[in-house]
Amino acid sequence: MGSTKPEKAEKKEKKDKKRAESDGVVKKEKKDKKEKKDKKDKIKSAVLNAALDDKLQADAAASVETAPAVTEVEMSDEDGEKTLKPVVGALVPFAKPLADEKATKKVLKSVRKAAKHKTLKRGVKEVVKSLRKAPASGPTNQAFPGVVILAGDISPMDVISHIPVLCEEHNVPYIFVTSRAELGAAGSTKRPTSVVMVTEKRTGGKKGEEAVAEGEAEEFAEVYKDLVKLVQKEEKHQLKFA
Repeated sequence: MGSTKPEKAEKKEKKDKKRAESDGVVKKEKKDKKEKKDKKDKIKSAVLNAALDDKLQADAAASVETAPAVTEVEMSDEDGEKTLKPVVGALVPFAKPLADEKATKKVLKSVRKAAKHKTLKRGVKEVVKSLRKAPASGPTNQAFPGVVILAGDISPMDVISHIPVLCEEHNVPYIFVTSRAELGAAGSTKRPTSVVMVTEKRTGGKKGEEAVAEGEAEEFAEVYKDLVKLVQKEEKHQLKFA
């Protein structure tokens, strides 16, 4: 005998229910796959954007470090001797604290001595690397890796805009000077320099330490202490009147 109408209806209902459940599973699987794909696309996009930002920043920094020498004008010093002084471009709006003429001479003199003493890190890459290795901000008397000197006439400003923030996060004293050309010359390079870090200890390892007389080491230790005091004083002074 054939199936009765109620049995047929029941079978149809079960079949429809089974089909609906199957469709639901398929739809859920498709939804999960779509969500996973969207998530992967977002991560990939974020990674690519980060890599692009890093490359742009590195390219910008390289363009600053390898830029041709800026225009120079002839000046006369106190003794009447003719010297060439670089023309300073527009300063970045966040160039604070900014060393005045007297402080700039002292800062650049310290940079020259640090270059000679091999306790100078040059360029964005080296300075940022040292800052990120430094301990997070704590007591003001905690040890820090060095003193950061930035050039205020950098373009584009994004090349160095993150460095003052890093300095503050790691309690590292920093100061701006007006000319990247003067900063590069003080650091014994032929090209303009966006940023340098004067460190207390040598960067050349034991061989570098053995190559310098004890008297020179003591002399530079005093230079470094004076630089730290000068920069910290300028920071406090300009924050007070900000």
